[in-house]
Amino acid sequence: MSDGETTQASSVKRWLPLLVLVAAMALVFGMGWHRLLSFETIGRNYADLRAFIDTNLVGALGLFILLYIVVVALSLPGGLAMTLSGGLLFGWQIGAPATVVAATVGATLLFLIAKSSLGETLAGRAGPWLARLRDGFQDNALSYMLFLRLVPVFPFFIVNLAPALLGVPFSTYVVGTFFGIIPATVAFSVAGSGLGSVVEAQNAVHAACLERQLREPTLDCVYTIDTGTLITGELIAAFVLIGVVALIPVAVKTWSARNAAQ
Repeated sequence: MSDGETTQASSVKRWLPLLVLVAAMALVFGMGWHRLLSFETIGRNYADLRAFIDTNLVGALGLFILLYIVVVALSLPGGLAMTLSGGLLFGWQIGAPATVVAATVGATLLFLIAKSSLGETLAGRAGPWLARLRDGFQDNALSYMLFLRLVPVFPFFIVNLAPALLGVPFSTYVVGTFFGIIPATVAFSVAGSGLGSVVEAQNAVHAACLERQLREPTLDCVYTIDTGTLITGELIAAFVLIGVVALIPVAVKTWSARNAAQ
């Protein structure tokens, strides 16, 4: 094989995973499948899903984990709804660990694709400012990773991609992701596990409304479960404080370096 053919094969190998990922994202959004990733979808089918889980726990859990991996890897909206649903359907004791594992696997797949396709290219073309940013991030990669994961105000897909572009080592990324998402995952899984009665009540109200709608065609039956109220300012503040703790080693290291220089 000539040098040109080797270079071409290497280029295809590097860019093919990213192209497949983008094509899959385009297909999902183009078909509108991402709209199904909502807590309303779970609520409407709650009874059927619970019946399936009761008779096929292992299979149902495997499907949940697989779907969560796909959602994260393709950067689809619905991560919060999936986490709440895991707690609702499986209980937080099972839902939270399954979510942590699935989210870590999905994020790692996206990280590897971005790192192989974009990370090397960016590193070769990085200017002085970006190079310094990469060096600083790499020197304190685990602390920064934990901070970004612990504070759930940053878009999840951004936190998945940025470390790949900033040269974070694979093992650091996996460890930081796994442990960093545990607090928020457990919190939202516990919240989801307590929504069973709310979902059942809403389903009963909605079913009654649909029956009335047969007699009153103008009646508007809206299915509503407001999960936004679960994300309170106090909860976000707690996560921020935990995230700040992760940055303490960085502050200590910086302070020690300055004192040594002086």
